[in-house]
Amino acid sequence: MKKVVVIGPESTGKSTLSAKLAAHFDTVWAPEFARQYLDSLEGPYEQEDLLNIAYGQMIVEQKAEAKANDLLICDTDLYVIKVWSEHKYQDCDPRILSAIANQRCDHYLLTYVDLPWEEDPQREYPDPEMRQYFYQVYRDIVMQSGVTWTDIRGSYEQRETLAIEAVSRLLAE
Repeated sequence: MKKVVVIGPESTGKSTLSAKLAAHFDTVWAPEFARQYLDSLEGPYEQEDLLNIAYGQMIVEQKAEAKANDLLICDTDLYVIKVWSEHKYQDCDPRILSAIANQRCDHYLLTYVDLPWEEDPQREYPDPEMRQYFYQVYRDIVMQSGVTWTDIRGSYEQRETLAIEAVSRLLAE
């Protein structure tokens, strides 16, 4: 089983790309658990919520992996929770860090900030400088991960083509 993670800043087409890849490769994808979790809250999230989100993300991935063929597409991973926690709270729960050390990924697809911002109540940083800042943070993560990665840029169609090519190379290994 190969695991591909789509990672990047907010509003960069990760969910759209994940769904397209799963359809193209006739497999399933693990959505971002944080979306449904945050929708269920009656107020803003707190730092403690991030641990619940991390556990929920791991469960979503396990369930999707059980249904996947030889490929699992994940719309995020635990690094995203770490980035948010460190940015917002200047700290990350050691249990999340431990889970990151144990997560597996075979290839990252890093989405760039060249798509227009789409407003969403769960999104927090529409400012172009902040979007670029978060892209750099994720770029550093994938570069230091020891895992192969592909920079995904351009229109939705260009992104899909780049991603399909990258995943096809991974599957051919």
